[in-house]
Amino acid sequence: MTERVKAALFYQNVRNFIASTLKVILGFTCAPSRWIAASAAARAVRAASLAEAEAVWAENAVPVLVDPKGACLPKAKPAVLIDAIIAKKNLGTTRAMAPLTIALGPGFVAGRDVDVVVETKRGHKLGRIIREGAAAPNSGVPGIIGGYGAERVIHSPVAGIFRNCHAIADFVEAGETIAELETPEGERIPVKTQISGILRGLLRDGYPVTKGFKVADVDPRREELENCFLISDKARCIAGSVLELVAAQLWK
Repeated sequence: MTERVKAALFYQNVRNFIASTLKVILGFTCAPSRWIAASAAARAVRAASLAEAEAVWAENAVPVLVDPKGACLPKAKPAVLIDAIIAKKNLGTTRAMAPLTIALGPGFVAGRDVDVVVETKRGHKLGRIIREGAAAPNSGVPGIIGGYGAERVIHSPVAGIFRNCHAIADFVEAGETIAELETPEGERIPVKTQISGILRGLLRDGYPVTKGFKVADVDPRREELENCFLISDKARCIAGSVLELVAAQLWK
C-alpha cells in the first residue's frame, strides 16, 4: 500500500439508510491518479474485508466496507478519516484515527476531537472549513423550504418496521398516508404527511425504526421534481470543502 491514498469515511444517512450508531467505512487505497479515475467511475462495491477491498480497487471501483466499530482502522491505517455520520454528536471519532481527521456538522471541536470541522448548516457559512472551534449547534429545527420547516419533515409515531406506501418523487397530499409501521403487537400504524408536495426523502422499506425517528421529508415546491434525482446544493457544497481538505493533505 506504499504511495497509496488511504481514506476512511464514516457516515450515516439518517434520512434514508442506517441507524445513528452504525458506521460505514469506505476505504480508499489507491494512487492519486487512480483515485480520480475511481471517483469518476462512481461505482461502489460492498467488501467483506480489507482484502476484498483491495480486489475491488483492482477493478477500478470503490470498496464499501461496513464496520460498525471501526475495527479495521488499525490495519487500514487511513491517511484521511471523515466522520460524516451527521449524528449531531461525536460517537467516538478521535484525532488518533488518522493523520487528518475531518468531521461534518455539530458535535465536534476542531483541534480537540478532530483536526477540521466542516459547517453543515444552511446559510452564508455552509461548507466553511473550521480549524478552531465548532460548527453551529444543532437547532433541532429543519431549514425553511417553500415556507415550511418542521412541517415538511416526517417522524415515526411509534417504533416498528417501516413499510413504504409511496416512493421518492411521488406527489402526496396533506394528510395522506405515505407509509405504515408494523408494531411488535402486529398493528399497522399509518405515517402521514402534514403538507402537500413532492416526497423528496424516504426511508427504505423494511427498516426498523424507533419512535420519533426521521423517516421522510416533503418538498412543497412541486416545480422542483428534478431535485429528487440530483445531488443537492448543500451536499455538493459540503463535499467540495471535504475534497479541498483531502486534496491539500494528499498533494502537499
